[in-house]
Amino acid sequence: MFDIFSEILVVLRQNRMRTLLTGFAIAWGIFMLVALLAVGNGFSNAMFANMSYMSQNTISLYSGYTSMPYQGLKKGRQIRFSMADCEWMSKHLEGCVAISPIFNLWSGSIASNTLQLNANITGVNEIYSDLRVMDILYGRFINLVDMRERRKVAVIDETSARKLFGDAESSIGKMVKLTNGITFQLIGVVEAGYENSQPSVYIPLSTANVIYNPSGYISDVSYILEGVETLAEATAYDERLRAQLANYFRFDPADRNAIWIANRIENYEQSKMIFDGISLFIWIIGIGTLIAGIVGISNIMLIAIKERTREFGIRKALGATPSSILLMVVLESLIITLSFGYIGMMLGIGLSEILCVIFPATTSSGMNPTFLMNPTVDLSIVFSATFVLVVAGVLAGYFPARRAVKIKPIEAMNAK
Repeated sequence: MFDIFSEILVVLRQNRMRTLLTGFAIAWGIFMLVALLAVGNGFSNAMFANMSYMSQNTISLYSGYTSMPYQGLKKGRQIRFSMADCEWMSKHLEGCVAISPIFNLWSGSIASNTLQLNANITGVNEIYSDLRVMDILYGRFINLVDMRERRKVAVIDETSARKLFGDAESSIGKMVKLTNGITFQLIGVVEAGYENSQPSVYIPLSTANVIYNPSGYISDVSYILEGVETLAEATAYDERLRAQLANYFRFDPADRNAIWIANRIENYEQSKMIFDGISLFIWIIGIGTLIAGIVGISNIMLIAIKERTREFGIRKALGATPSSILLMVVLESLIITLSFGYIGMMLGIGLSEILCVIFPATTSSGMNPTFLMNPTVDLSIVFSATFVLVVAGVLAGYFPARRAVKIKPIEAMNAK
């Protein structure tokens, strides 16, 4: 057996170009499959993580302007949400189990004794933290008592806390001044938003309405929805919801500009379908690359066996058995496919690991999105693909060699 391996190594050295071409086809096929699957998984992980800033079973309503006349009312009429409207929604909207009116003061400010920052001031109730997936780092979020007593308390993002006080954790209990110099006490710090985004400040909605929103009109409404799970159910629910809102606010149900409905279940399912399609496309490309590698191996081995037909005839004339010649060819193919298959597999896994360092699983959330996250690949798929290529490489050498060794020695030695 040692003699066979020594002879194989000699043959491989004498045919370096052929060996490298065969090995490259094998390594490239494995590498591309692993790389494509890793990147595809990274895109999918990032997409679903980026959507995680809101609970999946939520509906958000944003008021707009009518674009159609309706029942004698002209188009261009502004639809506005009041607290009374929200009370009606909580009682009458189908599937609504918890609702949060939201008031936004986009051009606000927050200041400590030494620094002032522009900030988005958002008035919310205690339900808001259930609707938005918020990572409360220190302290707590607004609660029902804060709402009832109209407390002047605030929750800010981690970046703003560090800028204002040097340390986010020690900022709890400190006093800050919001727009118009109104003093609030910090009760919580949440995960920072998008990089270089406006600071986020959350205060009780009841307090915001008294200080900053005397009209009582709110920016938007979000609520938790129960009883809807599939895309078909979500689409049907949207139509029923729009009809219900159109009847209450008196606008044409076909008018999409009057109220914009953001159905997270529908968005999630549609995004899932898109990424399932992308995943299928990646698999098709990966398998196509794998097949191209197999075809490349087969072509190169066919040429190699044809070139060695004369050699096989001489070996048979000297007493070599067909089985010994086949064993040598199969072992040669096995060595090439295993060696270069391992190289391609390790390069693909290495690329995946490098990407995981650059885009780890903890870099993305709804508040801090990314386009790629934790681009890993299932090792069982990698090993299976490598095994397929190895088997293909061995068969690519075995069958043409089997035909070649069946030729009579005199015919083989005269082969060109």
